[in-house]
Amino acid sequence: MGSYELFISLRYLRARRKQVFVSIITFISIAGILLGVAALIIVLAVMNGFETDLRNKILGVNAHVVLMEYSGAMRNPSKVIDTVSQVKGVAGATPFVYGQAMLKSGANVSGVVIRGIDTDSASRVLQINRMQEGRMADLPVRNRRSLPVEAPLADLPGVVLGKELAKNLGTGLYDTISMISPMGIATPMGLVPRIKRFLVVGIFDSGFYEYDASLVFLSLEDSQAFLNMGDLVTGVEIRVRDIYQADRVAEAIGARLGYPYWARTWMEMNKNLFSALKLEKRVMAIILSLIVLVAAFNIITTLIMVVMEKHRDIAILKSMGASSKGIMKIFIFQGVTIGFIGTSLGCAVGLAVALHLSRISSFIEGLFGFKILPGDVYYLSELPSRVNYGDVLLIALGTLLISFLSTIYPSWRASKLDPAETLRYE
Repeated sequence: MGSYELFISLRYLRARRKQVFVSIITFISIAGILLGVAALIIVLAVMNGFETDLRNKILGVNAHVVLMEYSGAMRNPSKVIDTVSQVKGVAGATPFVYGQAMLKSGANVSGVVIRGIDTDSASRVLQINRMQEGRMADLPVRNRRSLPVEAPLADLPGVVLGKELAKNLGTGLYDTISMISPMGIATPMGLVPRIKRFLVVGIFDSGFYEYDASLVFLSLEDSQAFLNMGDLVTGVEIRVRDIYQADRVAEAIGARLGYPYWARTWMEMNKNLFSALKLEKRVMAIILSLIVLVAAFNIITTLIMVVMEKHRDIAILKSMGASSKGIMKIFIFQGVTIGFIGTSLGCAVGLAVALHLSRISSFIEGLFGFKILPGDVYYLSELPSRVNYGDVLLIALGTLLISFLSTIYPSWRASKLDPAETLRYE
């Protein structure tokens, strides 16, 4: 058997014909809390999804820690890698070459960033899993399996392009392109640009428009030869076991190697982007919490109207021996019940939408024929969603607390009604 306070509070929620207006306000209160909670869950899931998706895509193409020399190009990368591999927390290391060039295919020209990678060790550091066509392993001629191209073309140095870059250049798999170096060759006629033909052995899709439109991968040897670097490399890329410990690992590497080496982490290189995302997430949470606060004011309105409507019932209960505390409980239970129903429905709707957001967004795009996130405008081409159940719990508890606080004043006013004064005029 439950207490009489809970029984009466639940009975008051079921309106009779005279109290239809109170019932409508009760429904609006529940709907307001439902919308506020659902909106908070969905928006925070999208913000978490954005952050996770961006981080995964950035760290798929980039290393967790980049080690370079103050003097410029790095000598003896193999010796540096041996030393780095002994540092606790390091999962892998690979040398890389970084440069810039222009790609020409027919009449199409595009400026690109060259990434020279060691195909044997790069897979331990980078995670370029989304190859649309071809293989990253086919970059060096020595690694190639038999390609469906003519013999002279099969011996050309390989290049892997981003899908947007391939589209802009009008180039497909196993086509040839010309790469032009900004560092020319000195001849009696003056400085002549260095131009070299490459075979497209792969097209990757990182899902990150900026990378897909401007990044090309070459083998380490081909990039060194093209940029005239000899045996030098730009630096060493390092993968750590725990991405959030990258700064500690970078410090340990710097301490072990000393000058002239310096290390930068993925957090430092993308600090502004992730700081902006974090700030935006907090601001959105604060703004959407106002919906819940508006709904809480509706709870106060509902309870005040119920108190005004039920003043005779309250007086009778008091004259029958109900305490002021008991009267308060009736209206607190009523307000908290409204809050609980709204919060439960809001959590259910919010989680249902957040967990199936990609399908819902695809359906809306197909229905209305537009792209929610155009890849050439935003960092991402799909609407990501990642539910953090800690956030959901915090939202639910916060909403229930606001609902409870909203009941205190109307409940206190109800408990202060004087039964003798009220029944005198009945």
